[in-house]
Formats: sequence, C-alpha cells, structure tokens
Amino acid sequence: MHGWTDTGYEGVREAFAQVVRAQPQTPGQQLAVYRHGRRVVDLWAGPGTDGDSLTGVYSVSKGAAYLVVALLVQDGVLDLDREVAAYWPEFGQAGKEDVTLRQLLAHQAGVIGVDEHFTVDELADDRVLAERLAGQAPYWKPGTAFGYHGLVIGALAGEVVRRATGRTLRDWWEHRVRRPYGLDFHLGLPKELEPRYLPVRPAVPEPGAVPEDALPGAAVPEGENLGAIAFSTRYLPDLAAFANVRRTRELGQASAGGVASARGAAGAYAAVLGGTDGAPPLLTEDTVAAFTRPHSVGLDVVTKGESRFGVGFLLYDARFPALGPGAFGHAGAAGSLAFASPRHGLAYAYIRRSFAVGDAADRENTLLVDAVLAAD
Repeated sequence: MHGWTDTGYEGVREAFAQVVRAQPQTPGQQLAVYRHGRRVVDLWAGPGTDGDSLTGVYSVSKGAAYLVVALLVQDGVLDLDREVAAYWPEFGQAGKEDVTLRQLLAHQAGVIGVDEHFTVDELADDRVLAERLAGQAPYWKPGTAFGYHGLVIGALAGEVVRRATGRTLRDWWEHRVRRPYGLDFHLGLPKELEPRYLPVRPAVPEPGAVPEDALPGAAVPEGENLGAIAFSTRYLPDLAAFANVRRTRELGQASAGGVASARGAAGAYAAVLGGTDGAPPLLTEDTVAAFTRPHSVGLDVVTKGESRFGVGFLLYDARFPALGPGAFGHAGAAGSLAFASPRHGLAYAYIRRSFAVGDAADRENTLLVDAVLAAD
C-alpha cells in the first residue's frame, strides 16, 4: 500500500489497508478524497498500480455526462422541461414525442435498448446508439415508471447536447471540465495515455467461496426481460472485458466507457463543490440543488432493486445517511464509486481494477466512507 493521508485522516489509511488485506486477489485499488477543494487522501495498492494509473470506471462515466448537461442547463442552453424532440426531432416518434429532458435523465423514458440488442462494436459508439434508439418504441409508457438506462443514457444525453450545441458531449467535457481542472478522467482516452491504462479484471473468487450466480458481470438470463435488453446480453454476456477494448476507450462511450484514476474522479466532484487550486466552482448551488432533488425513487423496473435518482445522478443520502441530503454521484460496475457531499464539502472516489465478488464493493465503500466521515 502506498500514498499519504493528511493529518486527522490516519483512520482512512487504516481502513484502506483493511480493504486491501481482505481482498488480496484484487489487482489494484485507488482511493482519493478532497475536502473543500484540497486533497486529503491519496492512496493506492496492487502490483503495477500507482496514483497515476488509469482504468475503466464503467458507470462512474455517467457522472461526467451529467456534469456537462448540468453546465449547459446552468448556461441556459438546455431546458430540463423541454421535450427531447425539440432538440432532436428524430427522437419524437413511437410514443416518445412528449418525453422531456428531465424524464430522460431521470431514467423514466423507457428507451433502455433496442429489440435486437446492440453488438459490442455498436455499444462502444454513442452516435450509433443514438441513431438506433431514435426509432425505438419505449418499453413502458414514459413517466409512469423508471428503469436504469445503463448502457445508453450517455448516448441519449450526448445526442441532445450535440443537436443543441453542434458540439459533442466529449468536446464539452474536455474544454469546460477536464482540461480547466486538470482531471485524469477521460471520455475518450488519447493514444499517448494508453501506457498508463491498466486492464479491468474479471472477478476471481476462491474456488467454492461463492455461488457462480453471485459473480458480478454475469449475463442476465437471456430472453425479452428488461434486464437482458438494457444490457444487450445477446452480444455482451460479461461486462468485465468491455472497458478493455481499445475502441471503447478511444470513443469515450459516456455511459460506461470512461477511463479515470481516483484522483481524476474525485477531482471532478471537488470541482463541482468549490474548485481546486483556487479555480471557481463548476456549478452554482442552485444548479446542484436542481440536479440532486429526488426524481425517481423506489423500484427500478430494469434492475428489480430499490434506486434513488436525481436528474441523472444517483443519490446517496439513504445509502450513507451521515453524508446528509444532496449527496450525489455514480457507482461503476466493477465496484468503483465517486460522489460529492455538499454538506461536508467532500469529494470521494474509490476505483477498483477488478470486479467485486458479491457485495464486497458495497462493504469496502461503506468501511471507507465511514472512515472519511469519522475524520471530517
């Protein structure tokens, strides 16, 4: 284990050491925490892993997409209560004519995939996804339920951004967020940074330790259930390899194709709350409040579990009550998590290089977050 913690955060180092000891088969982990714009925790472990290492962060990528949309709403370029079809006319068909941008981002539109499923090549390209999704009928009446648009929400949001501004979501992220704040959080990894990329590994439990169906990334049973459609299980039986395809990283698929370090992911949320190195906050308090108000709470019809969504962002006030209301961010499939707590001026990112077995990632993040809050 390597890195440092600021005075008062020694308990976080101890908690991280406990996580590392408990998961010796995990090839690499990083933890970064900012408090009021200042980094107070920077830890890493695992062979070949250091604080600058980059890896696939799956749905942590969605946080970047939502930050771009929030910026454009703040700028008055986008209106959450305007119909998506007003920006993207081709979307306004097959029962989606009245879907608002707010409903879309709150996972209420029902456009979780396509009947034929997406191939792996298609899933890497948000423009291709958007083109096919435009003509798809929703899988429930928009606004009557919500379900996780796990592999497509970045493409849907990105197409609205492109139609409204003439620039891609990736371009906005690069020029308004990533470069100004110096973030190692990429929607589209440049070729020259490839040597810093460490592949994501599938879960490797000890033989007999857990039942096979408890392994993350395993395919949803094939059929026309919503989970199979949302995760294109016909062509993508296991998410573990998705981030390791160069095409996915190169194109920067905004739902699950982002690449980051813990420093970069935490730094993005630190930028939202108060800036780093004297930079101004990325979003106003009013914008943060608008995007973190609960919109979709209860049973998710895709995952069949309980979820709490604001405008795009997952809300963490229930999972980590001590964070207080308004805590927001996004988790990733391998067990990574990045979020901000406005009440505490806190930005947190834990990045895993391998898929967690069972609920291991939940337990790890709970231990780490509790330690961070104890030092707060």
